[in-house]
Amino acid sequence: PAMSPAALLGALPLAALLLLNPAWAARQARRPNVVLILTDDQDVCLGGMTPLKKTNALIAQMGITFVNAYVPSALCCPSRASILTGKYPHNHHVVNNTLEGNCSSKLWQKIQEPYTFPAVLKAMCGYQTFFAGKYLNEYGAEDAGGVGHVPPGWSFWYALEKNSKYYNYTLSVNGKARRHGENYSVDYLTDVLANMSLDFLEYKSNFEPFFMMIATPAPHSPWTPAPQYTKSFQNVSAPRNSNFNIHGKNKHWLIRQAKTPMTNSSIQFLDDAYRKRWQTLLSVDDLIEKLVKKLEVNGELDNTYIFYTSDNGFHTGQFSLPIDKRQLYEFDIKVPLLVRGPGIKPNQTNKMLVANIDLGPTILDIAGYDLNKTQMDGMSLLPLLRGEKNVTWRSDFLVEYQGEGYNGSDPTCPGLGPGVTHCFPDCVCEDSYNNTYACVRTLSASWDLQYCEFDDREVFVEVYNLTADPYQINNIAKTIDQEILEKMNYRLMMLQSCSGATCRTPGVFDPGYRFDPRLMFSNHGLRARRFSAQFL
Repeated sequence: PAMSPAALLGALPLAALLLLNPAWAARQARRPNVVLILTDDQDVCLGGMTPLKKTNALIAQMGITFVNAYVPSALCCPSRASILTGKYPHNHHVVNNTLEGNCSSKLWQKIQEPYTFPAVLKAMCGYQTFFAGKYLNEYGAEDAGGVGHVPPGWSFWYALEKNSKYYNYTLSVNGKARRHGENYSVDYLTDVLANMSLDFLEYKSNFEPFFMMIATPAPHSPWTPAPQYTKSFQNVSAPRNSNFNIHGKNKHWLIRQAKTPMTNSSIQFLDDAYRKRWQTLLSVDDLIEKLVKKLEVNGELDNTYIFYTSDNGFHTGQFSLPIDKRQLYEFDIKVPLLVRGPGIKPNQTNKMLVANIDLGPTILDIAGYDLNKTQMDGMSLLPLLRGEKNVTWRSDFLVEYQGEGYNGSDPTCPGLGPGVTHCFPDCVCEDSYNNTYACVRTLSASWDLQYCEFDDREVFVEVYNLTADPYQINNIAKTIDQEILEKMNYRLMMLQSCSGATCRTPGVFDPGYRFDPRLMFSNHGLRARRFSAQFL
């Protein structure tokens, strides 16, 4: 039978199509390229951007810095899943860094991975896509397909098996395992990612726009700097801000259990970690410089959006917790977000409340895809990037986390009992099963507020007025106006069950907000139980 015109076109090689339709070729080539650089555990509250002088000059000063950028879950895997899907954790179901918590599990691969924004970019928008670096913490696990599994949506795939390392790791190179050793010149992961990115830019097709996602190990533990940077920042120590090394009174029990004051060895450990984190970031700074120079040499820089962000923040000694993330406070949920690209004026700062669930919608919007066809919870930042006036924007978003615990007792800390984890140094635990919480983080013209509820026996509540108390030292749950508490509780319930457009409804202090007290739960037990139901 004769082939239809569409089938005939589908059977033609790309070169023939370009000759047949030069206008189509020009349109394809003109669409903007996008680069997303994602660091691992880089804070913004404690000076995490300070070492990145070149990144600041090449991205921030040439574009826009979002000073209120957040993640809905302060942990690698849930946060990365939110970036890829544009969804809150209760909608993508990745709740922690374990396979049981859905991190790179078979279920994630079946239900979420086919609909990530890179999959849409490749299948629906004609982009060539490139991934290099840390994907999800359990990627490559034998129970989930090993490194042979290449997620849909990637034309070129160079993904790290499991969690961040700098040497002695395995990469999945388009589904084939490639082992790396400990020779700096050929194995240091941040530099390997830089070189693979430059190779892609050298050899890719020039007939299609491209999307690159480069996910560095830095500044995640084990904080191994490149040899030329091991002497940098010798006199730097972790910032001694007003919530450093103090007792977290009036807070959830996990914060109260931290030993205050910290031991000298704990302080030495966290200062050393802080310094090494900065040292590892110097190689990220070099990567950014090489990338921008290559785009410039290729004549592609002016048509390329570059996003720079992190998967979560970090703490070093705040409320006497030595080092980790996972907590609900600003230092853990706030991240850097810098963007440069076509139509973005240089040297701007933007104070709007943005979240990593916005990255997917933004990048699809840049590619010209109709966002109404997606199930994403986030909003496109494109109107903000272009400096459009009178943009209606959100005043709040949801933070949610399901705690990780360990069934047995930690042999180094026998006094602690089961249910806790990450109890190092000095048997101070950074997580537990009931470190499960949800918060509404509000930033409106009148209020800078955080309202949080824990799923524990106490149904513990923490509330902070960040205008008066930017370091979140005083929990005002018992003194704040009862009506605000009720509205916040109701808003939290709404957000915990939201999906897509319902995640973008007006917040408590917005003009369009509707509140019906009759819909409130009067029973605290009912209120507490909704967590586990939402997360299943």
